[in-house]
Amino acid sequence: MQFHPIELSLQEQYNRLFAGTKQPVSDYSFTNVWGWSQEYGLEMAFDHGLAWIRQEKPEQGYWAPVGDWDVDWPRVLDRFPRPAEFIRVPEKLAGIWKKKLPGVKVHEAREHWDYLYSAPELKALKGNKWHKKKNLYNQFVKNNDYSYVDLDRRHIEHALGLQTEWCLWKECEDSQTLEAENHVVVRVLNAWEKLHGLFGAGIMVNKDMAAFTVAEALPDNTLLIHFEKGCPRYKGVYQAMNSLFLQNSAPDFEIVNREQDMGDPGLKKAKESYHPVGFLKKYTVVIQ
Repeated sequence: MQFHPIELSLQEQYNRLFAGTKQPVSDYSFTNVWGWSQEYGLEMAFDHGLAWIRQEKPEQGYWAPVGDWDVDWPRVLDRFPRPAEFIRVPEKLAGIWKKKLPGVKVHEAREHWDYLYSAPELKALKGNKWHKKKNLYNQFVKNNDYSYVDLDRRHIEHALGLQTEWCLWKECEDSQTLEAENHVVVRVLNAWEKLHGLFGAGIMVNKDMAAFTVAEALPDNTLLIHFEKGCPRYKGVYQAMNSLFLQNSAPDFEIVNREQDMGDPGLKKAKESYHPVGFLKKYTVVIQ
């Protein structure tokens, strides 16, 4: 199996396989795979009608294959030395492997679970459980003369400016995680017109971008939010960006996938505060 660097030229071939995946999770969107490829040293190979991803950083490992999982797994996986470990394996594939292969060990990878939310709830922010979020939303709308804009070439420059400021506020240079994410955000924004299916929006205040969102639709018609950044000078800007984006740019989605918390306690608390309605579970699978 020949692994190669993940180039933009591979996205059409990859996306055809991703469209046939029974459980599309956030990690495997081409934007994420390509966007994070330099940070994780990701490489890709195509074999047996599947896309395979190998990770080189911080250590070598394999992700789950992407494509139609209705294959002869003992034959397909025969080329991997035993024990073979795969990470970020969606729950459905972990179940298939456990059923089809002997000696499979499945370990929960809670830090990689995708958080799922009700889009109608996030749009409306109605009811007692949303009281604090709605108050923050109202404060932003009431106190700022803002405009809502779709991300295009002109506004991408504003988003890049906000990302730079955001990293200064968050002192990204002191955090390996934030510094890596910053590289990915900048990489994706700079390739905006080359990445298929991406769309987004921003909130402008006084000719500056106060917040932006980058998203795409997964093959199961779930809305995947890749990035959401806001200027801390504007109270309620995150609640406003979240709700306004769903109202204006993504009104027809029922479920929003806001990716994983990577085991970060602060991020976990923030994601739980938006009342997830479910999770896309992922596992580490060892095949003996």
